[in-house]
Amino acid sequence: MAVPRTLNDIFFNGLDRFGQKPVALRTKRDGRWHDIPYTEVRDNVQWLAAGLRELGIQAGSNIAILAENRPEWAYADYACLTIRCADVPIYPTLPPNQISYILRDSGAVAIVVSTRAQLDKILSIRQPDVLPALRHIIAVDADAVGPGVLSFSDLLDRGRAALTKYPAWRADALGAKPEDLATLIYTSGTTGDPKGVMLTHGNLCSNVVAGLKSLDCRDTDECLSFLPLSHVFERMAGHYCMWQSGVVINYAQSVDTVSADIVERKPTIVLSVPRLYEKIYAKVLEGAAASPIKKKIFNWARANGETWAEHVLAKQPVPAMLGLKKAIANKLVFKKLQQRTGGQLRYFVSGGAPLSAEIAKFFFAAGLPIYEGYGLTETSPVITVNSKAYVKIGTVGRAIEGVEVRIAPDGEILTRGPHVMKGYYNKPQATAEVIDREGWFHTGDIGMVDAEGF
Repeated sequence: MAVPRTLNDIFFNGLDRFGQKPVALRTKRDGRWHDIPYTEVRDNVQWLAAGLRELGIQAGSNIAILAENRPEWAYADYACLTIRCADVPIYPTLPPNQISYILRDSGAVAIVVSTRAQLDKILSIRQPDVLPALRHIIAVDADAVGPGVLSFSDLLDRGRAALTKYPAWRADALGAKPEDLATLIYTSGTTGDPKGVMLTHGNLCSNVVAGLKSLDCRDTDECLSFLPLSHVFERMAGHYCMWQSGVVINYAQSVDTVSADIVERKPTIVLSVPRLYEKIYAKVLEGAAASPIKKKIFNWARANGETWAEHVLAKQPVPAMLGLKKAIANKLVFKKLQQRTGGQLRYFVSGGAPLSAEIAKFFFAAGLPIYEGYGLTETSPVITVNSKAYVKIGTVGRAIEGVEVRIAPDGEILTRGPHVMKGYYNKPQATAEVIDREGWFHTGDIGMVDAEGF
């Protein structure tokens, strides 16, 4: 298999390699889980792509997506990419005024919205003098209706009826180049207005290829998707990496149902921010404090588990007696934690904020390793990550393949490579302030690299 160079290569690779598998995506509707095969994903993406073309949307246009994690998010993303448009993901938690800024700045010609609540936000800001470029609103849910609103299902039908007009859909899509713009992701704008980060096909694709060399993803794996797909971490790792590897993507019903969804779906891989691990750990500590005897057993199990972890992490042989104590600790304490995370979990990945070393060590001892990484939206996002082969708790890992990292004299982390963004949309001055003449991106973060490259 040729190494993918664009996100469209990744999409069609997934179809070609895993198209016979019965499940690509899974979602819960009306109280039960529904399997979505690869063939259904392909059909929906192709019909939607044709439907967007029928609306007169040309290659090079920007199309916004305002939706929670769900199959339609994936269809909309791949449809945009295959007609050579860039998509503009918008956090579903944003208020109308911030959404209005992003739509105006990006010049989005269309927006896909998920629910009635999201549609209401758009209808409240849809004035020609405010959003002159926005021509089409496409709503997914059946009850999301309004003046000038096109339903997602109607657009699919329209595209399906027009397929013969676009016989070269796949060939056109595979004509995308690595330097072509794939997405505009707006930063939170904590200092001034949000900035649109321009990520190309090559930026994200290089990160997927290098990231998968560090993380072990198999076509027998399943993941749970709950971090917002509007965030680059979930987009790159939980969306593109999983598709490229044939991993089944289960969409959590919401952030509030993650604990129940993990138990139901029993994923083997989970990507999260530290907050999930903190909540799980807090519950474990709460349970251990229920009685003096429970607390004593827990403390004994944790102490022996962490001593075992220190040996394993240092690649030292585990003494027989310590191995026996660890086996007892597994039965008394750690097995319950494994069951709480579905019982099939191979590893977690953590990003987005610092992970407590105490929590990381406890989870490692429990047989639930958390591989912590580091990156930014502007770096597609992964710069460094721990992995099964190279893990050191309390660090964010080694640089992934093809990524350079340097520490400036003042301690700032600099990075260079194919993962660094094209720039900020319509902001050449802001771009020049963070990417120097030698191509180094200045992260604004302080760090150090140890003797082993962590």
